[in-house]
Amino acid sequence: MAGNTRDPGVSVASRLLALLAVFDERTPALTLTELADGADLPVATAHRLVRELVDWGALVRGDDGRYVVGRRLWKLGLLAPDQADLREIASPFLHDLYGATLATVHLAIRDGDEVLYLDRLAGHASVPAVSRVGARLPLYATGVGKVLLAYAPREVHDRVLRNLARITPYTVTHPGKLDSELRRVHREGYAQTVEEMTLGACSVAVPVRGEGESVVAALGIVVPSIGRDRARLVAALQVAARGIERSLRR
Repeated sequence: MAGNTRDPGVSVASRLLALLAVFDERTPALTLTELADGADLPVATAHRLVRELVDWGALVRGDDGRYVVGRRLWKLGLLAPDQADLREIASPFLHDLYGATLATVHLAIRDGDEVLYLDRLAGHASVPAVSRVGARLPLYATGVGKVLLAYAPREVHDRVLRNLARITPYTVTHPGKLDSELRRVHREGYAQTVEEMTLGACSVAVPVRGEGESVVAALGIVVPSIGRDRARLVAALQVAARGIERSLRR
């Protein structure tokens, strides 16, 4: 066990995990000092452990001196059976949806109080979006997130509605209004956002159901505007979602 730590009873593995846990969607790149402070470690100890994580490929040091999560760690996470199987099954349907729309297409699941993006397809003609594979974003400000929040346990629903921060001028931050939108997801079968996460980007999303009709994921599409295309986009998403569902149940 290495010395020179603020809590000598904590294992090396715990310290490594504490360093990795400092990263999140709001802080994807961190300095050594920020990592040490976030993990409650002396800078010297953090420096040694971070160097080991870099050598292994879990972290990458950028030209600006800040550290980001490495591809090796992300690839390891993709080996989780539920995520790997879902991505593999959904992949052809995402490609069909992208081919038909040339818009950014998302497959996402709920991870605690955030939406986790498992897959993303986009091209030069697609609307720029902040999402990327492995990213975590607020449930309440994204189309796929609203779908997942609508079917989340009550404690998750209540906790998220108590912490609605404004991301753009159009983000829904009134709990009553958001709750009304979530009820509509149940009634009408889809969610939508209008520039709530990113200016110039709107989204539509539908649930993907597993065994027992439980919602296991959300399938979404990002476009510059919805307008008269809403029905067409919802129909295309639902066709793809039904295809994924049939494949999941085989």
